[in-house]
Amino acid sequence: NAILGVSLAVAKAMALLKKEPLYKFLAGDQAKILPVPLMNILNGGLHADNNLDIQEFMILPIGAPTFKEALRYAAEVFHNLKAILKSKGLSTSVGDEGGFAPRLNSNAQALELILQAIEKAGYRAGKDIALALDCAASSFYKPPHQFQNNEGSKQNWCGGKDGNYKFDNSQKTSQDLISIYEDWINKYPIISIEDGLSEHDWPGWKDITDRLGKKIQLVGDDIFVTNPQIFKKGIAQNLGNAILVKVNQIGSLSETQEVLGIARKNKYRAIISHRSGETEDTTIAHLAVASGCGQIKTGSLSRTDRLCKYNELLRIEEELGSRAVYAGTTWK
Repeated sequence: NAILGVSLAVAKAMALLKKEPLYKFLAGDQAKILPVPLMNILNGGLHADNNLDIQEFMILPIGAPTFKEALRYAAEVFHNLKAILKSKGLSTSVGDEGGFAPRLNSNAQALELILQAIEKAGYRAGKDIALALDCAASSFYKPPHQFQNNEGSKQNWCGGKDGNYKFDNSQKTSQDLISIYEDWINKYPIISIEDGLSEHDWPGWKDITDRLGKKIQLVGDDIFVTNPQIFKKGIAQNLGNAILVKVNQIGSLSETQEVLGIARKNKYRAIISHRSGETEDTTIAHLAVASGCGQIKTGSLSRTDRLCKYNELLRIEEELGSRAVYAGTTWK
């Protein structure tokens, strides 16, 4: 919207006037933390033309000593994953956010393939590189009335006050999904799940927070939509423990900073994020460093609209020199 364009333009103009990079103008000398990238390497859901329910399977290079090395870790896993997919006769075309988008037998198979890629690249899963999911569960959630099958005829879901989810070709309640996620975090080095349940399923969000909130990061995107008032309601009900922050979702830099302040005050983690449709603007790279949030989500290591953010972070790390601190250590 127009307000966002003006908001960012004014901030950048002020930074130029002061002859400072944007991150330093926003946060001064406190801006020194380089974020851990939540890097999308397998796409599914609405962002890919395949049969996976989960929208994003991501890797986090938490064991790297610097951001530069973190990108190297991730790049090596990404290219090893491509080699593994090719060896199995699977597609290496990419989805909207740059991750590979093969047709697989199940969502769990995607996790297994990523573990193989981590090992083939010479890294330790859970130590050097962890996993994260963006389930985008609203995309496979249906209210407890009916759904449309592939032939177009209407069939009833089983009842259930939480509504229903269609996951791995079968009906699931919110409790079923939470149990699946719980099994996965015990089996795989998953440290973050975003939108594990629908934005309409607030009781389910309470349950997943009660069961998994002390074990992993539970990120609210669709449920909070970077909106201060909705976020406060979620905090009051103890939903999740982290928020995805999208600058163009709330609509101005000052409102974005307000949301980040609410997260800090309430001990919620924050992740600065791109959108599925992106440009080559690099503002979010500066905002991630200025906020000190320690995490950024900006796609895979393909497509220039994703790569430009990583390149800008490399430049910022180089500019900071010995003052730069990579946030990977906070996950250890």
